[in-house]
Amino acid sequence: MLEEARRIVEEYDSSNLSIATLGSHSALQILHGARLEGFRTVLIVDSGRRRLYERFNLVDEFLEVERFSDIGEKEAAEMRRLNGILIPHGSLVEYLGYEKLSGLRVPIFGSREIVRWERDWRLKLRLLEEAGIPTPRLYNSPKDVKGPAMVKLPGAKGGRGYFLVSTSEEAEKGVEKAVEWGLIENPSQAIIQEYVIGVPMYFHYFYSPIYNRVELMGMDLRYESNVDGLRRIPLERFRVEPSFVVVGNIPVMARESLLRKVFDYGDAFVETVKRLIPPGIIGPFCLEAIVTDELEVKVFEFSGRIVAGTNLYLMGSSYSQLLWDKPMSTGRRIALEIKLAAENRALDEVVT
Repeated sequence: MLEEARRIVEEYDSSNLSIATLGSHSALQILHGARLEGFRTVLIVDSGRRRLYERFNLVDEFLEVERFSDIGEKEAAEMRRLNGILIPHGSLVEYLGYEKLSGLRVPIFGSREIVRWERDWRLKLRLLEEAGIPTPRLYNSPKDVKGPAMVKLPGAKGGRGYFLVSTSEEAEKGVEKAVEWGLIENPSQAIIQEYVIGVPMYFHYFYSPIYNRVELMGMDLRYESNVDGLRRIPLERFRVEPSFVVVGNIPVMARESLLRKVFDYGDAFVETVKRLIPPGIIGPFCLEAIVTDELEVKVFEFSGRIVAGTNLYLMGSSYSQLLWDKPMSTGRRIALEIKLAAENRALDEVVT
């Protein structure tokens, strides 16, 4: 699909491009950033969401579908007619899936192929290990668990489908229940990682093919229900199993001494993706980490596109302000990269 996307974008009127995305996740900042950089905006909405986005006056063209899973050639053809470049985010990946997204005949800003790696926990961890980035210990079997561990099921999104265990017995019982309830087909599908005690920090990056550099766009903490709510009640009176469903995001600044590691890991990740998943990372990505009290940074997973934590920084974070000295959200940074690529006749370097 890479060559097809490049052929399509070569036929576009580069002076009249549109930026398109799906009405969910981080659509508002993507639309806002596109407008700031002078692009026409296109939003794909299902039957119940158009009214919400009309309130913000950021959309020039709506493409309506009954369900997001219905997106296909009709919508792709309309985006091509509008010289559209589609911006992927977590909801687009969730609703379309890898197979449909990989075959959609419209230029996509970013890597399609990394979605295949994102949906497979073992491929995810292999990529991090190949980059030399420290990760929590991975247990091959529930029987191997020693101490607190996090069990993750395939397809877990936004913290849903995770559960904590403290012994091998708890891990075995939890995985058995997941099989019994049809959440997984066999125990080998469950990923079991050491639970690292520390602060979860999510590092937002942007890799620019135009400037050939990694930029730090911000950081966030995730606010999770009900694990964060459990802090407020006496646990001896309420026996509630913690869950990790993300309901919001909190801004954070790292102590400055951590920034070298943050950049080193971002650089290593970009170089490894270039080698294993050509043409490599294009635009935003996120490394999701735990920082311990000894200032170790252990990355437990990644996202190969814009993450919802960037929504905190509609006018940019302190880090993007240091680099750009003007408001620069991740949504606007995407639009700026597309503009620079168009001006330099290099659109084929930023789409797949």
